[in-house]
Amino acid sequence: MGHPPLEFSDCYTDSPDFRERLKCYEAELERTSKFLKDLIKDGNNVITAIRGYSLAVQKFSQTLQVFQFDFIGDTLTDDEINIAESFREFAGLLQEVEEDRMMLVQNACDLLIKPLEKFRKDQIGVTKERRKRFEKESEKYYSQLDKHLNLSSKKKESQLQEADDQLDKERQAFYESSVEYVYQIQQVQDRKKFDVVEPVLAFLQNILTLNNLTVEMTQDFLPYKQALQLSLQNTRNHFESTREEMEELMKRMKQPNVMVRHGQQLTIEGHLYIQEKWALGVTWVKYYCKYMKDCKLLVMLPTEQKPATKQGPVELTVKSCIRRKTDSIDKRFCFDIETQERPTVTLQATSEASRKQWIEAMDGKEPIYHSPIHKQAEMELNDTGFKFVRKCINVIEVKGETQEGVYRTVGSNIQVQKLLNAFFDPKCPGDVDLNSSEWDIKTITSAMKFYLRSLSEPLMTYNLHSKLITSAKSENLDYRLGAVHSLVYKLPDQNREMLELLIKHLVSICSHSSENLMTASNMGVIFGPTLMRAPEETVAAMLDIKFQNIIVEILIEDYGKVRLHATLPELPEIRPNHICAHACVRANQFFSRAVLSLSCSSCKRALVLLEVVFVW
Repeated sequence: MGHPPLEFSDCYTDSPDFRERLKCYEAELERTSKFLKDLIKDGNNVITAIRGYSLAVQKFSQTLQVFQFDFIGDTLTDDEINIAESFREFAGLLQEVEEDRMMLVQNACDLLIKPLEKFRKDQIGVTKERRKRFEKESEKYYSQLDKHLNLSSKKKESQLQEADDQLDKERQAFYESSVEYVYQIQQVQDRKKFDVVEPVLAFLQNILTLNNLTVEMTQDFLPYKQALQLSLQNTRNHFESTREEMEELMKRMKQPNVMVRHGQQLTIEGHLYIQEKWALGVTWVKYYCKYMKDCKLLVMLPTEQKPATKQGPVELTVKSCIRRKTDSIDKRFCFDIETQERPTVTLQATSEASRKQWIEAMDGKEPIYHSPIHKQAEMELNDTGFKFVRKCINVIEVKGETQEGVYRTVGSNIQVQKLLNAFFDPKCPGDVDLNSSEWDIKTITSAMKFYLRSLSEPLMTYNLHSKLITSAKSENLDYRLGAVHSLVYKLPDQNREMLELLIKHLVSICSHSSENLMTASNMGVIFGPTLMRAPEETVAAMLDIKFQNIIVEILIEDYGKVRLHATLPELPEIRPNHICAHACVRANQFFSRAVLSLSCSSCKRALVLLEVVFVW
């Protein structure tokens, strides 16, 4: 059963939903820990049993070794000599086998028990330590926050400033521990796919050898073993590429002012304190609030239930928002909203920065404009870009096609930037000789990847990103290929032309994989994130990188089937009537698959005409 990804941005909002998802991960971690304990215990039992069996066989061989046949007379026949010597031969054979068996038993311990214990100690143990730190910092922060919000605004400015500084320090420590804990607990979930399976696979191979499996059984196991080893290697490669992206995202998320999500229907969310009138007087109740700007809807979920009651979420439609004057209330960070359901609601944010964000989101009278986000300079898919890629490909195919690790080996950042700045110089674009000794293959491959990754929109477009990812997740290989084939035709002509140029080049590179050690799978890992950047940098998007890699791998391996340069005919829709609705639906499916499988344009047109005849 899958778990939804934990977003680093959720660490800052710390919503009840986030806490619930975190509990699911923690429960899975405990289940994994118990499973590993049982696995280690049972593995030790198996190894102990094998060692006991081996000692018994060695004792048996010693018994055979010391036994001698007596004979009558002074001469033995050849048959008698063979019979007399047979036990010693048996003993020698058994002793040799058991010596190897004892070595394999010790090796089995190193292969199974030690890696699993290391995983429990280094991964699960570290995760539990991060959890303790997270819970400790969480308790300290919210305790400090409650005290902080109860400070009177009439205190001295120096006292308030000192309290603010202390709260900021506690908040930063809490955010860092939360982000690190989310990163670590998701890493454990991914790592166990190979860190647990690999030792079990190695141990299984030892067990099969120790049980003296026949050659046929070993041969039957080899294809699966090889396939599993390849899958483990691919998973490790995907993990490494995802881990690097996720580490960069984690570092960025540790920076301040990254609490608000962008590009989603949900404008802002977080904890707010609401002033309410209870039977015993006015009190402040903590809510977790979500505000949707497009419909001006504020949803408030109480985090502290009243005694003997079960409160559900409260929905309010916001009409206006205004900052509350400091001298009008004995609380800090307050603002008022007017709603359709209630005349005036007073809310308290957790900090001045948080109040400004809420006021801005609600189009209040005190909007705060954030400083522009500094981002990497974007490149354009234009004639200069095509010229650059073509020149790079020509040089690589002449000088570096068989170079080991081509595209995997990274060039110097200084040289890469120097090459890009020179080639894309507005004064004389493209006036660079890539055949010059100044530029080595590593610099050229890295510069081409940098250009493709820096496009203002990825080559395979944001619009098709989710559809391509969905197709890659299909278990049906034929459907997966057909879906990719269909979707690439929806790319803009310029994008498809560049994709055709690049994939054709990568096919050529992979054809020399015996020399350069770069397979289609390796190229998928390298070019997946380059050609299929996600619209948003989230953990969910990072986890989909492996499917981006699969799409590129499909384009390379099935280049002859996914014809990027061809034109896909428009198929007339079959309109079913009340007599043959089912038949027409089946016909539509048949003709669509048939047209995709044909390479001749004349045959495609003929099949479309046949389809029309069938309908009539």
